[in-house]
Amino acid sequence: MKLTYDSEMFINTFESEFTWLNGFMRNVRRFADKNAAIDPASGKVWSYAQLNLDANKLANAMKNDGVKKNDVVFMQLYNSPQFLFGYIAPQKLGAISNPANFNLSPGETAEIINHNKPKVYMYDIEIAQTAVKALEICEHKPSIVIYTNNSHKEIAVPKNHILYEDYVKNADDNNPPTDFAPHIYDEVVRLQTSGTTGTPKGVPLNNINEVLSAHDVIMHFPLAPSDVTMNMTPWFHRGGLHSGGPTPTLYVGASLVILRTFNPKYCINYVEQYGITFMTGVPSTLEMLASRQEKKPRDLSSLKGIVTMGSPLEKAACIRFQKLLTPNIFNGYGTTESFWNTFLRPFDLPDMAGSAGKSCTDDEVRIVKVYDDKMAEPDDVVATDGCAEGEIIIKCPAKSTYSYIENEQAAREKFYKGWMYTGDIGTWDSNQFVTVAGRKDDMIISKGENIYPARIEEVLNCHPKVKESIVTGVPDSTRGECVAAYIIPEDETLTVSELLAYCESSPHISKYQAPRYYRFVDELPHTATGKKQHFIIKKMAAEDLKNGLLLKK
Repeated sequence: MKLTYDSEMFINTFESEFTWLNGFMRNVRRFADKNAAIDPASGKVWSYAQLNLDANKLANAMKNDGVKKNDVVFMQLYNSPQFLFGYIAPQKLGAISNPANFNLSPGETAEIINHNKPKVYMYDIEIAQTAVKALEICEHKPSIVIYTNNSHKEIAVPKNHILYEDYVKNADDNNPPTDFAPHIYDEVVRLQTSGTTGTPKGVPLNNINEVLSAHDVIMHFPLAPSDVTMNMTPWFHRGGLHSGGPTPTLYVGASLVILRTFNPKYCINYVEQYGITFMTGVPSTLEMLASRQEKKPRDLSSLKGIVTMGSPLEKAACIRFQKLLTPNIFNGYGTTESFWNTFLRPFDLPDMAGSAGKSCTDDEVRIVKVYDDKMAEPDDVVATDGCAEGEIIIKCPAKSTYSYIENEQAAREKFYKGWMYTGDIGTWDSNQFVTVAGRKDDMIISKGENIYPARIEEVLNCHPKVKESIVTGVPDSTRGECVAAYIIPEDETLTVSELLAYCESSPHISKYQAPRYYRFVDELPHTATGKKQHFIIKKMAAEDLKNGLLLKK
């Protein structure tokens, strides 16, 4: 390609230097003494200079152990100082930070370890039982296993697992030398989606994705160095990491309050104590905050806004939050692969509550027709009448690599001509406000977690007294959806208590995935070719819940 100017310096500079880490390091220099991270649990505060020194200690300790470019650092950590170090330090070595859900079962954890082959595994002491079991059953064995203990609990771990403080105590705190060639397309973070029947998909994010995801938040809030953020959701989520989490906050030079686990009392108190300006959480957490503020009000005048993600925001709830918490409510919709892609700003609410908003500044969102035997073309859209339903597709070149790690089939099913096909069904109106109507597939969304029935059915069907099962979601006021299982018993003596105990002891499903409701039936709906018809069961389950036919124990 022939250009009208000499582009060599621009290309060389841009492609090697437009990275999230360089943005963070600029803040280390210009905001050295400014608060970067506040940990209420320990009372410790890190300036940008101090945060960099602690990240350097982890980076140098790992470098001494041979961690290098493209090595994977797998983390199952609560929001914590060590999560921050584990996010920053690998980037200093050209390695890949791989945060994952700490609620996963040992079997799911082992699947991710086998798939990503991490050199380092960091876990929280509170999930030691899961971590130890996962390492026993996985084929790939990380060469370095580190545990953190912010809860100060005495829990036995294997002798070759190293306490974080012991691992870094003799490490140098100087910036490690850059002995690799950084590039904007280098993978720096790998997130995990929920698995369907196989391994949870690895979602690679490169330097450009990290920088422009940060930019997206900075311009949509907007976020400035004077702000103080607190994300009430786990950072291992895309929304947790990027919406008011470490990525935009530390890139813009603002301050971050670390919330290990959600507690409405503490959250409300922290707003007043630390002058928090932006919080992020799912609608159910906002409801708990509002109830707390109603009963024991605190000074929330520092709040510039609260961002909610994970599920639609109902109009009545929105008005309640605006009255009790802040008039500035934001609502985002998106995916692990693409961050948020539609947005409702305060001036859209409460009128447009219930919708997902319209596309973000750098994104485009469309509703295309659904066919049984093919993907719709990106321009094969449904009418913008607020009634015609179709699949929601997203174009977001700034925030997605349009790929999965070593899973070409899944990528072909999800990505097409620069668009991501979400699997969500929705409508749009003449102003391109999108409303989500449901799922094209059978996925259940509970408290922001994606749950796929096939995985749970596979576990249930292995019970010797179960002949067949279908799993679906039922409405729940707190979680959005709960998991319900319809069972054809192989043995009539089967009880719900047996199934509850069985799921609790299974290494292959997590606590949040286990069914909360059961119903024993004589038959289940199938197509002529034998495929389970989840959509029929879903409708049945909603009615059964209303009529008290679903059993909890």
